[in-house]
Amino acid sequence: MNGQYLGGLRTEDTHLQSGNKIITDAPTDNQGKGEAFSPTDLVCAALSSCMMTLMGMLANREGIDISGMSSSITKIMASNPRRIAEIQIAFSHPSLKVTDVQKKKLEHAARTCPVALSLGEQVVQTVTFDF
Repeated sequence: MNGQYLGGLRTEDTHLQSGNKIITDAPTDNQGKGEAFSPTDLVCAALSSCMMTLMGMLANREGIDISGMSSSITKIMASNPRRIAEIQIAFSHPSLKVTDVQKKKLEHAARTCPVALSLGEQVVQTVTFDF
């Protein structure tokens, strides 16, 4: 990856293998325009995406189709110092048919994804599953 500061509290990061780009802006409550994801938004989105990816890997092994699973992500910030205090993620797939054992495996896969394990204990991860 490469990153570049564009000015006006905006950055652009490029994924070298694919050429995909991500623009970030500082949030409006912290001197920014809020016209794109903030860096802390990306941390929260990365947690949700990583959890769904690991659930997808498990689902493939178990013969479960989790296509259509969605997540609602809430970021709670703290001050002094300004940081992410809590990430709340609610996963939903109302029509998913899984056994209790499969549900526990999916939940375990999510909670042990690399991003979840990389975040320090000071970031509370509140995760719920509706399926």
